[in-house]
Amino acid sequence: MSSKVIVITGASSGIGAALARHLSGQGHSLVLAARRAPELKAVASQVKGLAVVTDVCKRADVKALRDAALKAHGHVDVWVNNAGQGLTRSVLDLTDEDVDLMMSVNVKSALYGMQAIAPAMMERGSGHIINISSFLARVPLAAYRSAYSAAKAALNSLTANLRMDLALSHPKITVSVVMPGLVSTAFSQNAVGGPPQRLTDGVPSQTPQEVAAAIAELIEKPRAELITNPALAAVGQRYVLDVEAFEAKMRTGAR
Repeated sequence: MSSKVIVITGASSGIGAALARHLSGQGHSLVLAARRAPELKAVASQVKGLAVVTDVCKRADVKALRDAALKAHGHVDVWVNNAGQGLTRSVLDLTDEDVDLMMSVNVKSALYGMQAIAPAMMERGSGHIINISSFLARVPLAAYRSAYSAAKAALNSLTANLRMDLALSHPKITVSVVMPGLVSTAFSQNAVGGPPQRLTDGVPSQTPQEVAAAIAELIEKPRAELITNPALAAVGQRYVLDVEAFEAKMRTGAR
C-alpha cells in the first residue's frame, strides 16, 4: 500500500491507539487527536505522528485538527472518526442529559469531522472518510447500551447519506462505516453509568489489534460497510431476516 496521510480521532487508547500503531508499521503519516494530552502524546511518540489535542465535541477544535493536518502534510487521504463513548442505561431510565451526551460524542463529533474534511477532499478529488460505529447499531445485542446504540444507528444513516451524495459528484471519495462488536478495551469500564452488571453471554469478542487490522484492510480496499468480526456477520443476517424470531431466542439466551 502506498503511504497515506491519515487522521485518527480518539487515538489515545483502545481501537484508535491500536490503529495508529498498525498503520505506522505500514509506513503511513499519522495525525492523532484526543482530549487526554499525556496519553495522546505517548501514542504519537511511539508512531512518530503529529499529536493534536482535540475535543471532538467542539466544532472549532475539529476544524483546528483539520487545519493542523493540512498545514503539516498539505492534504489528508483518510480521516477516521473513531472517538466515542458508551452509556449503561436502559431505555426507560434515560435522561435528557444521557441522550444529548450520546448524540454529541458519537454523532455530532463525526459530523464535525465529515464537514471539516470533505471540502478539502472534494477539492482534491479523492479521499476516504471512515466512521467507527458499532454492531449494536444494527442488532440489539445489549439493551443496556440503549442511547449509545441509537446514536450509532444515526451515525450509520449519516454515513450512508453522505456516501450517496458524494457518489454523484465525487465518485473517488469513499465514505465507510465500520461496525466492531465486543472489543477487549476499557470501553465498558469508561461508559457513563459504569460497566453493566453482566455482559451479554456468547457474544464473540476481538482484540483492538484485530479491529485495527480490519480497518487497515478497509483503507487498502475501500468499501461501504465493514463488520470487523466475521462471526457477527451471520448474526446480523439472521436478525434482518426474522427480527421476532431472533429476539425471542435472545430472551431465552440462545442465538
